[in-house]
Order: sequence, then structure tokens, then C-alpha cells
Amino acid sequence: MDFIVEFYETESGNCPVRDFLDKLKVSDPDDFAAVLAGLAKLRIRQYHREPLSKALGDGLFELRHVGKLNTRVLWFFEKGQRIIAVHGIRNKGQAIQRQDLATAAERMNNWLQRNKP
Repeated sequence: MDFIVEFYETESGNCPVRDFLDKLKVSDPDDFAAVLAGLAKLRIRQYHREPLSKALGDGLFELRHVGKLNTRVLWFFEKGQRIIAVHGIRNKGQAIQRQDLATAAERMNNWLQRNKP
């Protein structure tokens, strides 16, 4: 069974990952296409490991695309074979900034609180 990839939305209906992807589509169409293809691959369990994906700890993972700038989409697993994408970033270095990890964790926790069974 395939996984479903969803995007986190704020309580007001904003979708930070979609906004990130919209900007990426304009600024770097090739990286946009690669990230979109990567998100599609996440539907298949075999891609939940390196080199496409990597565990970051505390339930967060990253989808990675290496180009002139490293492009990442941070996500987590949810029950029912679901993947929730919560944050998108681009940077020159290999490390993810603490602030970006904190933003992703905050969004994950917010999503989990709002979607309790």
C-alpha cells in the first residue's frame, strides 16, 4: 500500500510547504521538478531512506535534493500510511539550522494536537 503525502496547513489555512514550492517553481524550475518528483517517490516505502530521505530525530525526516543550493522538505509519519510535509528550506551548507528544525517540530506538534483521534 502506498503512502499519502499531505501538506501541513495552519489553523488559518496557510500552507507553508506549498508556498515554499510555489516560490521554488519560479526561482529554480529544475530544483522544483526534482523536489516534486522526490515527494512523489515518498509514496513508496523503499524511498524512506538515504539518499532521498534521512531521519533527523524526534520523529522528523528530510527529503533531500542537492543542487546549487540544497533543497529540503521536512516531514513526519502519521497513522494510516500518511506523510505530513511541514517545512521547506534551501541552504548552501549540509546542516539544517536549529531554527528550521524548531519550526518543523512546532508545526508537527501543532498538527498532531489539532488532529488527535
